[in-house]
Amino acid sequence: MAKFVLAGKADCPYFAKAELLADYLQINLPNFKIHKITQHPDEWEQWLHDICEKNGWKHKRSPIVWRELLDRGGKGLLLGGYNDFMEHAQHYYGITSDMLSEQMLKIAEENLQTHIEIEKEEEYIKSLINPLQVWISSASAPACYNLIPLLANGEVFGMATEVSIHLLDSNHYKEILHGIVMEAQDLAFPLLRSVSMHTELDDAFVQADIVILLDDILLQHKIPSLEDCIRQVTEQCKVYGSLIEKNANSRVKVIVSGKTFVNLRALMIMTFAPSIDSLNIIAMAMFLESAAKAMLARKLNMNSAGVKDVIVWGNISGNSYIDLSKAKVYRYDSAIWGPPNFSRHLPDMIYDSNWVRSEFASVLSSLSSREHHCLGMSAAHVIATVLRYWYQDSPPGEIVSVGILSEGQFCIPEGIFFSMPVRFQDGNWEVITETKINEETQEILKHLAHDLIQEKQVALGEIPEMRPYKETAFNGFNLLALLEEENFQTPPKDLDTLSSSSLKPETQEGEKVQPTTDEPEAPPDELLQSEMLEEEKVQVPIDDPETSSEGLNQSETSLSNAENNENP
Repeated sequence: MAKFVLAGKADCPYFAKAELLADYLQINLPNFKIHKITQHPDEWEQWLHDICEKNGWKHKRSPIVWRELLDRGGKGLLLGGYNDFMEHAQHYYGITSDMLSEQMLKIAEENLQTHIEIEKEEEYIKSLINPLQVWISSASAPACYNLIPLLANGEVFGMATEVSIHLLDSNHYKEILHGIVMEAQDLAFPLLRSVSMHTELDDAFVQADIVILLDDILLQHKIPSLEDCIRQVTEQCKVYGSLIEKNANSRVKVIVSGKTFVNLRALMIMTFAPSIDSLNIIAMAMFLESAAKAMLARKLNMNSAGVKDVIVWGNISGNSYIDLSKAKVYRYDSAIWGPPNFSRHLPDMIYDSNWVRSEFASVLSSLSSREHHCLGMSAAHVIATVLRYWYQDSPPGEIVSVGILSEGQFCIPEGIFFSMPVRFQDGNWEVITETKINEETQEILKHLAHDLIQEKQVALGEIPEMRPYKETAFNGFNLLALLEEENFQTPPKDLDTLSSSSLKPETQEGEKVQPTTDEPEAPPDELLQSEMLEEEKVQVPIDDPETSSEGLNQSETSLSNAENNENP
């Protein structure tokens, strides 16, 4: 079969004559196929230069004709221009054209008009399809690399929504961004309108519909104290918040993710972007939620997709509280079986109290160091999942943990970002306020809120330094909420040693633990040594309650392994 490509300027009379001859051959010869390309006269020279350079051809006039040999494993074979095509048709098929010059000029004029009308129609159709403008900060991070295919394949925003993805990072990562852009273009997703890279802050978040902040604050030098780190976090959030306020759409959705100060960063973005609805700013807690589900699923020898309604309370990247009181198990292979919607209460399925107090806590406490070495797959997945819920609703009846601005729900103080249970519906979310909590859990939430209030006050300059939680009745907080004593038979004092972050040393009312410059002693078994920050980040001694809080290596919540001294 003969396959030819005929290309030329839309107003070229020789292209018009060759086009009519090609149409005649295609109609009368079953093995002759022609593909026609027209270019606007203003764009023809550049287009011809590019196509010749790509294929190693030399041709300077309109039209240009070549034969496609791709089905034979080769590239196009240049035939030539108008005269070459006419000679080829006469030599092989015995057919020529006797069109007059006047007719050629008239058809060329009609071709140009048709080409312009087609271009206008295509532009109009494109204007009707307004792609979502998605901006991703710290785009050189592995999570971004894994997130792009999830955003562009149609599952997150729907199969009728196109997206334009904008990658933002410093000029230092320009080469990495360029590589990501090329790979994203190679994916050829039909819903990916464009992908671009940006290294200038002034251009950040222009017309953004969605902003995904992957950043953890990159400290260029060691920070002498936790308070100084909080102030540096605030300064960068001030830059981002101001740019979102200035450049983004008024209804932009902002997702704050990362490993350090997630709640504080969300609060500061809201503070410095006051026109953005607080309902459109959330902090990601699902990474910790998913990790807890996976750990429980491995213990039960089942798929983690069957574990539902695990709640994360508090500071996502600091002191948080893993609540299993509402957790359910679906599709568990046992003697008791039911329809797909049949579930069992998860705490009733865990009989090994020692495992809960030791191995479960210790594995979750290593989340920070594990994420440091991962390739960003989990972080990308949970961000895409939350966005999908936001645009297409969360599964009916399912609880999702999200860091949101507190409005006094569950007696949590207003004005701080706090992780709590929500559901997504009709493009919005709502807090599941019907969730019941007991007095013990309320005390835990009070402690978690205290830390977040302290962070906020330091960030806004209201206090110079963090103050420890002074309530003598409560120095730590348990991992599991509302576990019935008949299930675990564990005294409350044992469960109180379990924490989802670094616990502070116990102090009497008014007593203050002074920092020391000597070699720190090994922490007691009930305490978990705070992990080091990544390279060039500060280490916060856990022995000093004045400087210990959420820690600076808060990639995800760390849990203490604290049941070694007493048997239940």
